[in-house]
Amino acid sequence: MSKKAKIAVGGVAVGLVLLIWLPWWAAFLIVLGVPAAAYLTLDPSQRRRLRRVSRKELGR
Repeated sequence: MSKKAKIAVGGVAVGLVLLIWLPWWAAFLIVLGVPAAAYLTLDPSQRRRLRRVSRKELGR
């Protein structure tokens, strides 16, 4: 299994555990809030690089 697939499986597992232990809206906020907070901690040059790489992978 590739590294990205392992990360995806781990994310799904964490999401399911959160849904069991927390109300659905709290789990939803955590699942969306953590990646958003991580993105906001990047400096502007890192954000530009991330957007550029993402567009290349999408085939644009």
